[in-house]
Amino acid sequence: MKIPDLPPDLRFPLLAASDHEFSFVVKADAMGAYIRHRWGWDEQFQRAIHQEKLLSKPFSLIISGEKAVGTVSLQKHPGHLQFGEFYILSEHRGRGLGSRVLQHCLAVADEERLPVHLEHLIWNPVGSLYRRNGFIETSVTQSHFILKRPFPVGNEKG
Repeated sequence: MKIPDLPPDLRFPLLAASDHEFSFVVKADAMGAYIRHRWGWDEQFQRAIHQEKLLSKPFSLIISGEKAVGTVSLQKHPGHLQFGEFYILSEHRGRGLGSRVLQHCLAVADEERLPVHLEHLIWNPVGSLYRRNGFIETSVTQSHFILKRPFPVGNEKG
């Protein structure tokens, strides 16, 4: 799903093949510590998993001004939007950018009148951002919280 730009300074072009290395670098920067903490970092394995994800869902770059600062995926499914692959380079975190991107994607979901689903590693503190923005836990696996941001009852599509 193409994410509309967020004036004045954020754009979300779909990831091109030439951006695949950047998308892996930003994932490693954002998630590396959390993956190492639990499983260690196997570069070849992580690249293979990332390549599978690149083929299975739409990725968008997050461009702030003229600089690529992260990636995000917003995928439309029957009855909901799936939010994920949300990675921001460390030097751009802690300034509200993640909240702006998330809230923009939630506004897109509201326009579509759909709930939003996502998952995140249990030991990743990003969960507090999601919960502050209306997500609730629907289930948990050994490694992930599964969250949903409901759309007001009676307003869903379908």
